Amino acid sequence: MKLVLKGIQCWEDAIKAVEYGLDGIILSNHGGRQLDYARSGIEILYEVMDALNKYGMKDKIEVYIDGGIRRGTDIFKAIALGAKGVGIGRPALYGLHVMDKKELKE
Repeated sequence: MKLVLKGIQCWEDAIKAVEYGLDGIILSNHGGRQLDYARSGIEILYEVMDALNKYGMKDKIEVYIDGGIRRGTDIFKAIALGAKGVGIGRPALYGLHVMDKKELKE
């Protein structure tokens, strides 16, 4: 079973996650509900990937983002910056608001 830690907010935590042997991290501010000024996952992705690269740890952990994805192009940006995958909760909810479930699945 793989162990993934959600809630990473800085590059130092990402380095610690590798040092402790975690399999993956999710960059997230949990929707900003607790701290409305916390940066979203996509905002901290560059510094996390830069640090992992600098310390030679880029290939030792999978990095995912949950937050800051508002449109399809954001997904491509995140993947290009090194994320393995992204969470797209809010855009899907927006789609449900405009369309019914059947159209969203298509």
